Formats: sequence, structure tokens, C-alpha cells
Amino acid sequence: MSQSADHRDDPLLRQIRETAAVRRGTRMTKVLSAAQVAGHLAGWLPYGFCYRSCDIAHLHEPADLTLLGTDGAEPSGDVAFALRWRAVDPLDYEIPGSPAQPGLTMIQAHNRVGAMILGTGFSPSNEDLVPEFITAGFADLPMPANAQIVAYVPGGEEILLYSYQPEQHGWLRLAGPRWRGILDLLPGVSPDRDYVPCTTPGSARLVGNIKDKEYEAVADPPEEFRVRALTRAARYPVSTLSRRAEQALWRGVPCWVLQRDETWARLRLVRPDNDTLAATGARGYERGVYEAWAPVGELTDHHIADIPYVL
Repeated sequence: MSQSADHRDDPLLRQIRETAAVRRGTRMTKVLSAAQVAGHLAGWLPYGFCYRSCDIAHLHEPADLTLLGTDGAEPSGDVAFALRWRAVDPLDYEIPGSPAQPGLTMIQAHNRVGAMILGTGFSPSNEDLVPEFITAGFADLPMPANAQIVAYVPGGEEILLYSYQPEQHGWLRLAGPRWRGILDLLPGVSPDRDYVPCTTPGSARLVGNIKDKEYEAVADPPEEFRVRALTRAARYPVSTLSRRAEQALWRGVPCWVLQRDETWARLRLVRPDNDTLAATGARGYERGVYEAWAPVGELTDHHIADIPYVL
């Protein structure tokens, strides 16, 4: 039933799928290609298709994990990569199908990247029952503290490559000289750097309040939400927390504004389907992720959106 589009609305399947829930602090995983690892080291944020780490914990071999990749890239030899982080809030995640994404499963084959989206809430597989998630509206999520980039090699060994340091906005290298061959697979990344600063500004960030004064915030789920500050003494806990990002309409289609200058803006569709792809000419960059460039002057309802969390 999980592998058949005919059962998308089956009450029993929906009941089973609802038992797979994301909670604050749930460890999430996104399988990456080598190019995507390099992108995250430069500053990309978590977005798109991902999984609860517990649901794929039995998959250790690179050949099994790369089947969950999102960009259609060829595997990097006998190595699989993944980004791992803890969820800040359940509202950041949704099931890739109705009602959140009603048109996603109907997108024509020539516009798809990666594996087919079944709409049942489970990943295509003849052997495993793996519930899949997407970031809500395919949004970028601010990178939580202590997120990890890991590698898997034949035999199932897991190698911790990098750990994210939010105050420094960069990645601390944890892999030793033994794993230099793996780091050499990452395009544009020096395997000798102990610290890799992010050079790409994120399109989303966390903000929090202390006594009605706003600060940039850091999340270290499940319990710590604090002011982003280089000195430990200034890392006070915040009383409120929100995810902040830019949104706009282009040709009537809701989009996230990922980057822009005075003339052009890079947009990501919130709810892609055949109609919105035809209206915008958006191109698929990853499984379910569609982006386009648009003249800034054509954007309407351009605003900064705050998505509040309940602490």
C-alpha cells in the first residue's frame, strides 16, 4: 500500500503514517551528494526531502543510502554523505503529498529530479518502509547548533566529518588524516582546513526576544534557545523564537525569496505543481525543489515573514 499511489487516501495507511511524527529535538537526516556537502559547508541550510534518523538507522551501506539522494547525482565512489540535525519544531516539516502539497505527485516526469514522489508519505522502496518528510513549503531552515555532516563507507562505518558552530557560522572539521581520501571527494573543499567558515548567507534565520528587545538567536534543540553571541556569558536564553524569511508572489505563485539584488531575485516555489511550473518556468534542482529567477519589479506582496514557535 505504501508503494501504490492508489492508496494515497487510504484511512489505514494514513493512520500508520501518522505514527511517524517529528517532535522537538527529533534527529533528522538528509542524504547528500558530494556537491551538496560542499554547498552546506559554504552556508546552505537544510531544505527539501529528509528523514527521521531513526527510520533509516538500519541503512548503513553507501549503496542503500544513496538511493535516498535528492539531486540525481552519481554516487561518489563507495561513499555516501548525509547532513544530520535536530528539529526545532514539528511545524517545520510536512508530508510530501495531500493536503500540504496536493500537486507535487502529479508533476510530469520530464520536470522531476530524483525518485518518484508517491504521495503516500513513504519513500519508494521494495524492501523498507521509510516515512519521508519535506521542510514545510520547501523552506530553508536555520541550521541548529551541533548539526553534523557524516560519511558512510562500505561495511557500515560512520565517519563524523564536520560539526556546525552557529556562533562562528562555520564548520569544525572532526575527521582525521585517515579520512583525507573522503574529504578529497568534496569539490572546492580543502581537506586540510580545520575550520570552514560559511561564505553564503542563509535565506532564513532565527530571532528571539528578551524583555521586548530582539536578538538573532540560535537553536540547540530540544531545550536550549539562546542569543547568538561569541562570548558564552552573553548567550542568554530567549523568551520567544521565530523563523524569519522573505516571501513574495510572482505571477500569482507563492515563493520564498532566497537571494536578491536590486534587479533580480532567486525564488523557490512553496507548493510546486504543473500549473505553477508552467507559470514561472521554474526548474527542478532537487527532488521536489523548484527554483526560478525573476525581476524584482515583478514581485508582489514582497514581505518578511516570521513563523513563530511555541517555547
